[in-house]
Amino acid sequence: MEPGELNAITDVAGVRVGHATLISGDGPLRAGEGPVRTGVTVVLPHDGDVWTEPVFAGAHRLNGNGELTGLEWIREAGMLGGAIGITNTHSVGVVRDALIEAAARAHAMSDGIWALPVVGETYDGALNDINGFHVRPEHVHAALASASDGPVAEGNVGGGTGMICHEFKGGIGTASRLAAEWTVGVLVQANYGARQLLRIDGVPVGDAIPTTEVPSPWDEVDALNARATPEGGSIIGIVATDAPLLPHQCARLAQRVGMGVARMGSYASHGSGDLFLAFATGNRDLSRNAGEDDPRVTVALRMVVDEHINRLLEATAEAAEEAIVNALLAAETMTGRDGITAHALDHGRLMEVMRAHGRG
Repeated sequence: MEPGELNAITDVAGVRVGHATLISGDGPLRAGEGPVRTGVTVVLPHDGDVWTEPVFAGAHRLNGNGELTGLEWIREAGMLGGAIGITNTHSVGVVRDALIEAAARAHAMSDGIWALPVVGETYDGALNDINGFHVRPEHVHAALASASDGPVAEGNVGGGTGMICHEFKGGIGTASRLAAEWTVGVLVQANYGARQLLRIDGVPVGDAIPTTEVPSPWDEVDALNARATPEGGSIIGIVATDAPLLPHQCARLAQRVGMGVARMGSYASHGSGDLFLAFATGNRDLSRNAGEDDPRVTVALRMVVDEHINRLLEATAEAAEEAIVNALLAAETMTGRDGITAHALDHGRLMEVMRAHGRG
């Protein structure tokens, strides 16, 4: 399928993405001091007041060894009412609280504003001083202030700074697809998977570039660390579309992110948190002032007829797959705590492997 102009989630009109990237220090781990290889990424779902104008949304859990907050209200009401945050596992709370603070600040600290933000995480403790709690409210506010509807930085940025994917350096990736008159965009924080399982466009890249050729960072991690395996990683996937979908249809799109992840070689291991959210901006003005003081009893809605949703499902699976590839291709080799190094996937070596299998 054809990508959008930017090949990014921001091809969906109104969607904005911002990052705050934290990189400092080298050498042995000193808890609370560093080295620091982490950050936060935010996704704003539309160009209006995201705190008071919700949009329809749905979620899917492929494997639940992770966290994506706020989903109970989305499952109950079918609406996303605020910015989305993505960070490391031990910074979910501070990012969530900072998003609530941002909502309150945006409305003069009014008691009428309340928020149940969506914040996801993946584990960056192989490279980062994760128990140093280096992500702070000011970093969340900086990411919000930097959010833009233009090209999206990928790889070692924002929440993806310290992430590892298929035992290469991973991180943030995004892609989009045009589906009839609509657009679907996907953003991932990719931090999962064993090397030998990696597939790109069906080619067994992981077998062709084994850890004997490009070492795995997990081989350098203390064997006593229960998370110190490729199977202990996770992936967060965010889907945006301008199609007029209802909440249950959004959930169907969220589910298809898992198909893109599977194409890349994941089987959603026991230790993996594979959590996906989809939102749709094709219906607006659903609830004024987050439902407070809205005099309307009903609102008019549009819905894609189910028999015509296949292009959106296909677009989601394909964009999710490419978003992971783009995370791998954008990421750069990074050395973190205790000298542990996550090597980038070399572009030239990858093309050799692809050509050997009739691709490229």
